[in-house]
Amino acid sequence: MQSTRPLAVVTGASSGIGLHLALEAASHGYDLILAADEPLEAAADAVRALGAQVDSLVADLSKAEGVDALYARTQGRTVEALLANAGRGLGKGFLDQDFEEVQHVIDTNITGTVDLIQRVARDMRRAGRGKILITGSIAGFMPGTFQAVYNGSKAFLDSFSYALRNELRDSGVTVTCLMPGPTDTEFFERADLLDTKVGADDHKADPAEVARVGFEAMQKGEGGVVAGLGNKLRVALAGVLPNAMLAEQHRKMAEPGSARN
Repeated sequence: MQSTRPLAVVTGASSGIGLHLALEAASHGYDLILAADEPLEAAADAVRALGAQVDSLVADLSKAEGVDALYARTQGRTVEALLANAGRGLGKGFLDQDFEEVQHVIDTNITGTVDLIQRVARDMRRAGRGKILITGSIAGFMPGTFQAVYNGSKAFLDSFSYALRNELRDSGVTVTCLMPGPTDTEFFERADLLDTKVGADDHKADPAEVARVGFEAMQKGEGGVVAGLGNKLRVALAGVLPNAMLAEQHRKMAEPGSARN
């Protein structure tokens, strides 16, 4: 029997913020297509337990083939909500990074994300309705010393989100940017940041709460939301402090070995 529930697509849905965004969508009456570049069985089971129908796809969304495969899963079905959350981080100094890893961050966070958004948003515009949530970051507001490529990619997404929102303002399609700070996920391990002050911090945000805040903002059609009072203050300071000072502050958080200082 075909479901009458609206359909949401969540990328980066295997764990962390993405998993909790999927759970939020399921609990608010959506069926889901889940995508990630690692196994999704546990995430799919958790979402099904909330009564949603689930289609899951393991795909590398940094590659056109991965985006093709995910978009193909939506054919013939109206996507009411796209939660573009897939992302990768990368620590250490830029000159000490392998360029293949640099390229992977850029292609995951930017290239694959905007490719998928363009395809799905065109369908939404034709339908005259839809909601898009893009996971940016407060990292996009500051030069990311020892995370230069990652912060640069998030600066792109933060900016892109608001620009696309304005382009679509009369279309019935809304775009919301979720901008979390450091969150208790596998991000820091994957990005090789566990020996940094920010990676070792025991007071990171709860991914379930970050997802709740972002999903609620998307449902309301808001332009963007910074998750957490402390992060709102950091963003406010980033708007007035010189970039050189922000870069030095970021060095103290993300320099390799800073966890021991």
